[in-house]
Amino acid sequence: MPLLKRKPFELSELPNDLEPDELVYQIRFSKEIFRDYPAYLNRINLYRQRLWSCKFTGKANLTYEEAMVSEKRATEKVQELPKELLAPALLIIQFSMLSLKDLADTIATKLQDCLFVGAELLGRKDGGLFFCKILKAVEGGDKARYEVAWLDRYKKVVENTIANREDLVCRKLPFSRQVLKSFIRESTYRSSPWVLHDKLAQKHEISTNPPEELRSKVFVQDGLIVCHKKRRKTEDDENNSGLIADDYEGDRSKENSIKYPIDDMLVKPGSDDPVFTDRPHPTKDFKVSMDCVGDLLLVWDFCSSFGKLLQLWRFSLENFENALCHKDSNLALIMELHSAFLRLLIKDSGQYLSAVENKGRKLKITLINWTEYLCDFLEMGNAPELCTHVTPIKRGRYGLLDAQAKLAILQELINHALETDIFKEKMGEYIEERQALGATRRGEALEEARKKREEKERLKAQSVVNGVIGEHTSENGSNLEVVVKDDHIKRNGELVNETNGEIISSQDNHTSGKSNERHNLKTGSKKMAKQQIMRLKARARDAEDPSGEDSPKQLKNDNNGATYRKSKEQRKEMYEREMQKRYIRTNPLGKDRNYTRYWWFRRDGRIFVETSDFKQWGYYNTKEELDALIGSLNLKGERERALKKQLETYYGKICTELQKQSKDFTGKIAMEEEEVVRRSTRVRVPPGENPANAFLRYINKWKED
Repeated sequence: MPLLKRKPFELSELPNDLEPDELVYQIRFSKEIFRDYPAYLNRINLYRQRLWSCKFTGKANLTYEEAMVSEKRATEKVQELPKELLAPALLIIQFSMLSLKDLADTIATKLQDCLFVGAELLGRKDGGLFFCKILKAVEGGDKARYEVAWLDRYKKVVENTIANREDLVCRKLPFSRQVLKSFIRESTYRSSPWVLHDKLAQKHEISTNPPEELRSKVFVQDGLIVCHKKRRKTEDDENNSGLIADDYEGDRSKENSIKYPIDDMLVKPGSDDPVFTDRPHPTKDFKVSMDCVGDLLLVWDFCSSFGKLLQLWRFSLENFENALCHKDSNLALIMELHSAFLRLLIKDSGQYLSAVENKGRKLKITLINWTEYLCDFLEMGNAPELCTHVTPIKRGRYGLLDAQAKLAILQELINHALETDIFKEKMGEYIEERQALGATRRGEALEEARKKREEKERLKAQSVVNGVIGEHTSENGSNLEVVVKDDHIKRNGELVNETNGEIISSQDNHTSGKSNERHNLKTGSKKMAKQQIMRLKARARDAEDPSGEDSPKQLKNDNNGATYRKSKEQRKEMYEREMQKRYIRTNPLGKDRNYTRYWWFRRDGRIFVETSDFKQWGYYNTKEELDALIGSLNLKGERERALKKQLETYYGKICTELQKQSKDFTGKIAMEEEEVVRRSTRVRVPPGENPANAFLRYINKWKED
């Protein structure tokens, strides 16, 4: 049974009194049955999360179904172990205190020299080593002897002889350490010590009584081996006084207290919860059918992200949707979109180029002949359902195809583009450049942290020196001539020891004073002495100018600091921009408690909402809706906490895009109102000026000549 976050998980029990004709919901791989659809949906969404791990192999970050497959494969591998080795291996496992890795190594080492009927190994014969197979053990005699069948290189038996044990050389075990680990996990119900399942131990006649050295640490309760630590708690509960019992209950409640964040489905309303806003209902006014929205976003995001590689000028999602729903077969946007992919396939010099050349076509795609190249692609492909559209496209009726068929054709073009060497090479460059940018950014962050540590240490040293100087300042505030030389201070012409205040020499004795100063400079840190002298001079200037006004030099330093901070922020933005240019894929911002996904695409301000069953889509397109969405998320849940963090990270960029989109929408409404006014005055307006028809005016500015 797969483990949920490395802990056992119990399946739901079957409902009682099920009617033969009752409508129920069953999960295919776990065989659980639910009467309530929301309960069924919540359970299957839990199974789809990568929170599960294989009980036998320890593999983590799996879905429930993947963990079941892993356990099945591990069980099959374990069953391949020779039956003759099961009993010796189980005997080593029973009540062992070793770790899983050490126990697997111990079993492998001991089984290496264990010979059994059917084992294939090497034997010494006629001064050489040859393959042989053990047929049976020969009884009698002091030495162990075996009847072996000698094999040729085709594993065919050449002859049978009797061989001594020392003439047989064991080969490497036919199974890995990982198989042994799975075998150990599958055979036991606890570790430290490892204890076999009772039925398995009885089958192979292995004792279930703990050895003497373990009886002080474990005991048997309800037929299971339990540590004394667990029993000690129950004894304390029965024997201790009421005060101690109360303390224990308090400690137990602390241990059982919930540590947030947890799985969102387990979060319950609490008294300390903030006031959550109502989550707004997303808008669903798509022009394509609901089952086509996901494909629409996929194709548009790919074309927008890799437009430069495709030599395709970017276009808005709204224009793309309008162009797909338009019935004209020779739209510039549709033609340029298909032509960009077809030109890429021609450049790749692959199967498509051969198909085009076999038909004698010129390698130049235009508004007139682009459908011919598209039909060649559909006929070449391995998608029979798309070949049904070849006839209407050849007849010039591409525009009459529904949006679902058009998106299916574009997805097939994307799949072929991803397999081209040109695209793979570009992706490799993007990955290397992103890694280089990331390494540079991390290096700068480490350097900045190092500088901050050095600055902190310098300020700490400065505070120590200032404290020393303050001790030698006169109480009446009189100015003193102070010069620092390591652990000596020259005050008013006298060299004073900093530690005990003893006067070493006066100003009259120039020779001895200079020699002592030279000695101190040689033995001390010259750099620290210079810093201390500069610091003292700065303090003297501050004393002479008590007005507190900044000097020009100080202002210059402040400006340099501000410039550095500005430069640092600019470099951070530059790194983000450069990494966004090297696009790899778009991931959802996150999920809410119901596993609803939220998507944000870089060139469209809207937040798209996808339900957990992948069937319904919607979007938010105002700042108020975005704020309401953020305010409705509960930080106690793992998914909603991560989603809120992502929304707050990109909040500024999303709001900027929403503002641009709002301006475009306002301009569109103004244009429509102006058009109504002009029509009322019987003045014709060219249809191309209407923003709703912007897709008709598309020009590919990146198109190669």
